[in-house]
Amino acid sequence: MLSTGALRAHLLAARLAGPVATSREVSLRSYRLFAARDPRVTLGLDPGRGWGERELLRLMADKCGVSGDPAHVAGPDVIDPERTMAGLDAFAGRLADAAVRRAPVLFGTGHPHRLLGFYAALADALSAVGCTVLTPAQGRRIDITTRFGVRTYNLDYVRGVALVREPGARVPGGGTGAHTHSPLPLRVALEAAADARGPLPELVVGDHGWVCGAGQLGIEAIGLADTDDPALFVGEAEGRVAVAVPLDDAVRSAYYLPLTRYVLNRACLSQ
Repeated sequence: MLSTGALRAHLLAARLAGPVATSREVSLRSYRLFAARDPRVTLGLDPGRGWGERELLRLMADKCGVSGDPAHVAGPDVIDPERTMAGLDAFAGRLADAAVRRAPVLFGTGHPHRLLGFYAALADALSAVGCTVLTPAQGRRIDITTRFGVRTYNLDYVRGVALVREPGARVPGGGTGAHTHSPLPLRVALEAAADARGPLPELVVGDHGWVCGAGQLGIEAIGLADTDDPALFVGEAEGRVAVAVPLDDAVRSAYYLPLTRYVLNRACLSQ
C-alpha cells in the first residue's frame, strides 16, 4: 500500500500536483470561455446557472488550490496535492461502491496517450470482481467539431476503455487514439447501448466529455481534471459530477502508475 506521504511526494515530483505544466494563461482562458458557455470548454455540461470568470476562479481555487488572485495572470498554475489526494480517496470510494453492487461501468478517455493505462487497470479490476465493463458502439463513426473543422473519428475500445481514433490510424483494439474534449462519443455509446437493450452504465469513469456528458444525463460520473478543465469542477459543485480529481492530466503515462496502485488499494480492488 502506497502511503499518503509517499503519494504526496510522488505527486509533487512528477508534477501531477504542485506547480504543473498547465500555464495560468491557459487556465484563465478556459475560465473566460466557460463563462461564455463555449462548448469547447463546457464539455457537454449545461451549467445550472451563470458562472462568471471571478466566480469560476474562486471555485477553482477551492477545488484545485490555484491562486484565487485575479491579478495573477502568468506562470505555471498550481494544484494543491492535499486536494488531489482527497479526490483520489473519494474516487476510490465510488469504485468500491460500484464493485460491491456489481454495477455496469463505462470507461472513456479523451487523453488516451496519457491516461489509457490508468483507466484500463481500473477496468480490469472491476471486471475481475464481476462488474460488466461496457463496450457499446465499437467502430461507430462520429463526426466531431474541432478547431480544424469537422473531423470523422471511429469509436474504439482498448482493454475496456473507450477512445476515438482517426479512421485507418491504427488497427482496432491496438495503439492509442486521439485527444478530444467532446461529449459526442459518450452520447453515441449510450445510444448504442440503449438500442441494443443491453445494460446501461451505472457509473462512468474518465475525463473531459465522458464525465461531463454522463453527469449532464444524470449518470454517476467520476474523473480526472486539470486546472484548465473547469467544467468537471462546476459539475461537481452543482451535484452532477460525483468526483473530480484535480491533477495534471498530461504528464508521462508511467507517472500515473502509483496513483493506480493507490486507488486500487483504497478501493479494496488490488489483486
